[in-house]
Amino acid sequence: MFKVLVISYYFPPMGLSGVQRIFKFVRYMKKYNWEPTVITTGETGYFAHDNSLMKECEAAEIRILRTEAMDPYSLMASYKTVNMPREWIRKMLSRISKTIFIPDNKIFWASKAYKAAKDLLEKENFDIIFVSIPPFSTFRMASKLSKEYDISLFVDYRDLWTSNQFAFNLTPFHSWIHKRMEYKALKVADKVITINRKIKEKLINTFNFLTFEDVIILPQGYDQEDFQDIKPELKLNNKLRLTFAGIFYDMFTPKYFLRAFKELTRERPDAAENIELHFIGHLRKENQKYIKKLGLQSYVKDFGYLDHSETLKKIISSDVLWMMIGKGPNADSISTGKLYEYFGSRKPVIASVPEGAAKMAAQEYGAAFITEPDNITQIKEAILTVHNLYRSNCLPKPNEEFVERHRRDFLTEQLTKHFQFYLKEV
Repeated sequence: MFKVLVISYYFPPMGLSGVQRIFKFVRYMKKYNWEPTVITTGETGYFAHDNSLMKECEAAEIRILRTEAMDPYSLMASYKTVNMPREWIRKMLSRISKTIFIPDNKIFWASKAYKAAKDLLEKENFDIIFVSIPPFSTFRMASKLSKEYDISLFVDYRDLWTSNQFAFNLTPFHSWIHKRMEYKALKVADKVITINRKIKEKLINTFNFLTFEDVIILPQGYDQEDFQDIKPELKLNNKLRLTFAGIFYDMFTPKYFLRAFKELTRERPDAAENIELHFIGHLRKENQKYIKKLGLQSYVKDFGYLDHSETLKKIISSDVLWMMIGKGPNADSISTGKLYEYFGSRKPVIASVPEGAAKMAAQEYGAAFITEPDNITQIKEAILTVHNLYRSNCLPKPNEEFVERHRRDFLTEQLTKHFQFYLKEV
């Protein structure tokens, strides 16, 4: 077997969709003749922990080296799973953190992980270093290891760095130092993996030394095996189940959707009475209050955070799914992993998304009703359309070829082929 050293801050038992891309790559690597060793965090406090993913990790017999440091989540380890703060508090803390810590507040963990990696590389030989970002401090650390030990480096961009949709730079110096750090790390990287064409284009346009061949697109995906043994819940009524799974923060908000549904209750109360709105994940207190303010409590069921297997059970027990990405700087480059898990369920989707990667994916999926993220009239009409199609048993089916292309095992096969192609080239 070939050997790959995987560096990823986010990994089970942490939950939420950002964990799954790198974990699923690692899970399937052995199938394609690559033996992974993962360097990740130790005990952390976090907004979600997922026992089902951890059991899956243990069943796959993945070798994991865990390190702890003075990063915020490690410092909260004794609290285990913590509640998300109110949005204004989260934003304020985020901006303070981004002003003080460059490139991010995981620099202490990256330093500790670097030492753990050095100890390992002194004893063992690896063919590839594969690092997943964000956090961006791990990319700097991995590039340093790559130079010191002359090991090929692949970096996986789940999000942009200097053009990140949540970037905050207090001064021009902050912008300059981020770009300089990214430039130096990319100069070391042998191949760049991105989740969509928009990120690829922006990287190539920003860093002129990158060629088209240097940047490879491997989109988000879903794991077909996760769906195999799950049976839908028994429905006790014939209402349309319209479900959202995920978290709300920053530009991701349910307010336009809720206002659209409120309008539907006024204009078509007969249709609204036949719809249940299900929320899985972190709905958050401010949104719960907004639901009460609109008087929609009787239509809403809030299940809170569920582990991955229970979330999938709710998804396949739904009739239609809803996803939103708000408008904002570089929002066109966002490809949220949850949307692709929706695709894996093969359920119709209302996609309230801006122009960009997510909209193009929803169009290719073929069973999506696309609206602007903040257009209340469009969202209301989409809800009414899916309600009418549901009542007549005419909800659309997705493009099966598109869905199959996004299986996690298939994407991992493509990744490992790129590993091997590069090794042959050098």
